[in-house]
Amino acid sequence: MANENEKKALHDAMVAYKVPGIQAAVEAARKAGMTPNEIIDALGDGMTEVGVLFERGKLFLPHVLSAAAGMKGALEVLEPEMCAAGDVSAKKESAVMGTVEGDVHDIGKSICSTMLQCAGFDVHDLGRDVPNAQFIEKVKAGCKFCGMSALMTTTMVVQKDVIELLKKEGLRDKVVVMVGGAPVTQAYADKIGADIFGETASETTRKVKEF
Repeated sequence: MANENEKKALHDAMVAYKVPGIQAAVEAARKAGMTPNEIIDALGDGMTEVGVLFERGKLFLPHVLSAAAGMKGALEVLEPEMCAAGDVSAKKESAVMGTVEGDVHDIGKSICSTMLQCAGFDVHDLGRDVPNAQFIEKVKAGCKFCGMSALMTTTMVVQKDVIELLKKEGLRDKVVVMVGGAPVTQAYADKIGADIFGETASETTRKVKEF
């Protein structure tokens, strides 16, 4: 079981948004024996709080960007270990990933994309603010999984819109739809007809592998 003190240190370092502090917390956690997934999850919790503080006016855009840079740096350090532990021998299934139209947050989605790649999936990451039609095009091209992230309550509805488009195009039964993002819940995922909801990138990856 991961050291709770190290988890708290990772969370606090992210909320403090200083890149050197985040790097130091990651190194300390690695030395303490935390796995890459555990470290990423703890940083993800901190990043979620950064988003909340930003919405409340307690933090500002430069602080959020600094925290995001720290997260990306941590991911670069941890990615080789994550991939080394991944089940890359499994048959590669293709997945399209993206942050929905109107939403420019992509840290969580990018982490999930990386973890899926390390698990042996062929991931097509479309980035952020992705037009609905691009998800449809990738599913038509053969992607068996469709992952959509929404970090704002105003863009959550776009996940439902894409699912409705998949139905209209006769593609819904041919793809596994996964949704996530800070405001998204299991109840909402069930309501809009998604197949997978993940609260964290590692949880999403585990559920996708089970499919």
